[in-house]
Amino acid sequence: MSQEQGVQHHPEHPEGGRKYGAFQMELYRNGINNGIMPMVTTDPNKLQEQAKQHLSLTSYNYVAGGAGEKATMDANRLAFRQWKLIPRMLRPTTVRDLRTELFGHKLESPILVAPVGVQVIFHPDKESGVAEIAQQIGVPYILSTASSTSIEDVAKANGDGHRWYQLYWPQSEDVTASLLKRAKDNGYKVLVVTLDTWALGWRPADLDNAYVPFASGVGNECGFTDPVFCKKFEEKHKKNIREDIILASSEWEKDVFSGAAHTWEDIATLKKYWDGPILLKGIQHPEDAKLAVEAGVQGIIVSNHGGRQVDGAVGSLEMLPEIVAAVGDKLTVLFDSGVRTGADVIKALCLGAKGVLIGRPFVYGLGIGGKKGAKQALQGILADLDQTMGLAGIRTIADCNEGVLRKVQYGGDLKSSY
Repeated sequence: MSQEQGVQHHPEHPEGGRKYGAFQMELYRNGINNGIMPMVTTDPNKLQEQAKQHLSLTSYNYVAGGAGEKATMDANRLAFRQWKLIPRMLRPTTVRDLRTELFGHKLESPILVAPVGVQVIFHPDKESGVAEIAQQIGVPYILSTASSTSIEDVAKANGDGHRWYQLYWPQSEDVTASLLKRAKDNGYKVLVVTLDTWALGWRPADLDNAYVPFASGVGNECGFTDPVFCKKFEEKHKKNIREDIILASSEWEKDVFSGAAHTWEDIATLKKYWDGPILLKGIQHPEDAKLAVEAGVQGIIVSNHGGRQVDGAVGSLEMLPEIVAAVGDKLTVLFDSGVRTGADVIKALCLGAKGVLIGRPFVYGLGIGGKKGAKQALQGILADLDQTMGLAGIRTIADCNEGVLRKVQYGGDLKSSY
């Protein structure tokens, strides 16, 4: 490999940008000087087990579970194990710059908080608490339609933070239009449309306990605070939503998780009500990525919903390079599914992703210690990203490219943590 391959050289260190790696020394100082150890483990292979000790059985199963025998969850992690970083030495990486830009907005890092629903089942701090700490550490927050907090309350908690709205796409156009208007009016900049969950996957951990939080009204707050949905419910049933939560939940589920898939032609409907960037989440096939280009959206998220929808599916990272090659610079590609470490983030960036979503790790942190725990979990990944970039000879996000990686299939890489 030539000296130039695998990194872009810059005449001087970047100025500005958050020094996320400083969190490492903060942890050491707190332990050595004050006897205070991390609330949330820094070991990605122990995080899930720690969360299990703090969560109820149903809450833990909901976040840790997956479709079928969890083969897709295994595939997500194994895909990361097949790519190895090739560190370079004597590079000017004392100071790293993690800043990037997505859809015209300058961001402190390429990491985003993934849209995860029903966060109240993990801790009372729920979505508003996580949105608050996301603003504090400079990470964009993506609100799920399956939120246990309203669109408006999350926006207030997030303050001047950068936030996106994830849509579980209702069948009713008027309800869809209302949700998007509320998101736009409350400062959500990007619309993320999840394509892979128009019906729930086969999830044994939830099925064996007959657990669906939405059925009892948990995770329906975006709908229960929507003026159009509320009006339709009252006109149909002659009562308001709070008078019959179970019936209201059933009506909301019928619209949002209807069991009826939308089509590519329906993208035009979303454009009528959203004039900002639109991302399609759940793309796994290069041909679908090309169809996204034809549909005129601004980006896609390569994702299999963290292995929660289709069992036996390919790991998302496995498809990332092929999808990036298929669409080139015609739209922005982000990545989701199976990310646990800073090294994982680097690998996804090197394979062409422009941003990386973090899901289960922050939820585990939330379960362990509320919003403070979620903050520590995210700070840990950010610090790991910062430190690993420097030690691998990568100074900026632009320096993350495939020349930094090699695909190696070691016999020992048979299974990794979820």
